[in-house]
Amino acid sequence: MKTLDHPLLTDENIQLEVVQDLLKRGKQVRTVWEEGLDSRDDAEILQRAHERGWVVLTQDRDFGRLSIRLGNPYTGIVYLRPGHINAALVLESLNAIESMPLDVTPPFVVVAERRGEVVRVRVRSGAPL
Repeated sequence: MKTLDHPLLTDENIQLEVVQDLLKRGKQVRTVWEEGLDSRDDAEILQRAHERGWVVLTQDRDFGRLSIRLGNPYTGIVYLRPGHINAALVLESLNAIESMPLDVTPPFVVVAERRGEVVRVRVRSGAPL
């Protein structure tokens, strides 16, 4: 399954414009606000997402630390770097992910790293729970 075809839970740092664009594309998307998870600890957000089979879409590197280094269970994480960039750049990064022939199976981490006009995408699939 392609990365963004998985059900997504957007973190607080993902702009509403991005969420609306994903919904227009027919993606299954929920926000932390819709789920009552705003201002919650990242570990709790990751746990709730995993329980529901959702992939966390974030600009926060703490999710990678929680999943890879600390071994918290997760379904998937899409991490956009650098963090806290405007919605247009976030959408360009998501377009780069969408255009790649990635077929990912949970658990996975996809990192889209933007450097100038170039977006580099890396995948860590089948990472240990």
